Amino acid sequence: MVRKNNNKKMPEEDDYGLSPEKEVRTIDPPPVSYLPPAPKNYTPKIGIIGTGGISDFHLKAYKVCGWDVVAMHNRTRSKADEKKDKFFPEAQVHDDYREMLANEDIDVVDITPHPDDRIPIVRDALESGKHVLSQKPFVLDLDEGEELVSLADKNGVKLAVNQNGRWAPHFSYMRNAIRDGIIGRVVSADLSLQWDQTWITGIEAFENIHHLILYDFAVHWFDISNCFMRGQDPVDVYASAVRFNEQKFTPPALASAIINYPESQVRMSFNSHTQLGEEDVTTVVGTKGTLRSRGPGLNEQPQMEIYTEEGECVVPLEGCWFENGFQGTMGELLCAIEGGHEPDNSARDNLRSLALCFAGVESADTGKAVRVGHARKIKH
Repeated sequence: MVRKNNNKKMPEEDDYGLSPEKEVRTIDPPPVSYLPPAPKNYTPKIGIIGTGGISDFHLKAYKVCGWDVVAMHNRTRSKADEKKDKFFPEAQVHDDYREMLANEDIDVVDITPHPDDRIPIVRDALESGKHVLSQKPFVLDLDEGEELVSLADKNGVKLAVNQNGRWAPHFSYMRNAIRDGIIGRVVSADLSLQWDQTWITGIEAFENIHHLILYDFAVHWFDISNCFMRGQDPVDVYASAVRFNEQKFTPPALASAIINYPESQVRMSFNSHTQLGEEDVTTVVGTKGTLRSRGPGLNEQPQMEIYTEEGECVVPLEGCWFENGFQGTMGELLCAIEGGHEPDNSARDNLRSLALCFAGVESADTGKAVRVGHARKIKH
């Protein structure tokens, strides 16, 4: 026999399915360190190989931070001369990057070309005893990446990757808040991005990358997912990519991915052809709370929403991705060299991020979930 609980109020028809109202308590923001790191006393001489468009962000960051770039190389010398005059007039321009690597005064080399050209240069730099910051995506072959990590270990140098999204203010705040245990163990993460990427239309270097979104772009989101889910081993990835007739560029503009873990899940959604109403929202739910950031774009995330058992608050964020990010990747490497520890953006850790990305690309190609680690190479 089942008795009714006469003391329990049944939900009204209009309220059915809605969460009950909760008391809202405002708390002080928790102390979370999220700004780019910088070494205390280490002031190395830095060389940069590859002075194409992306190098502007690298060089601007180094100039702002007071880090000394003393050498530059680009296969088109005029581009290196241009960046020298713009950012570091005292730097020496080399016609051959090997001349730079032979300079014993240079401790750190930033290597920016695309993967096919970059890998041999990274190998030469490591064998020359240089600490290396490699542009992303780090490698196209996980086995080759593991060989480079071993080579760095053998030569006693640090090898880091320019996954600058880790120091975007909102992502940096989230990963450090998670690391501090503020929301407990992460149960789910939802990353939804609608932005306008139509500026790539007609640019051959981008038009020829079939999985431009899932690979070249979303590698940042696979990487930050790796950071959010530290301590949890991923099982598989299911992803898809779709092209629609009206889009302006060739690669599929729409993509999504689900990363499954034994007791959690990450869900990513991308529309790179959003010309009206752009928005970027990230929500991370843990066993003890929730973090949320939202804004009109990846470079505009003005605040962090924090919800915990103690209460909730809103934290204004300082900086933006394309300033903090490039300061953070080099700053972390320099701190690791100074402190003698593994950089947070180490190539070793980045291989875990690439394993997620590669599984996502293979899943989109096959229409099936792919176990993480199964896809060892990627074709771009």
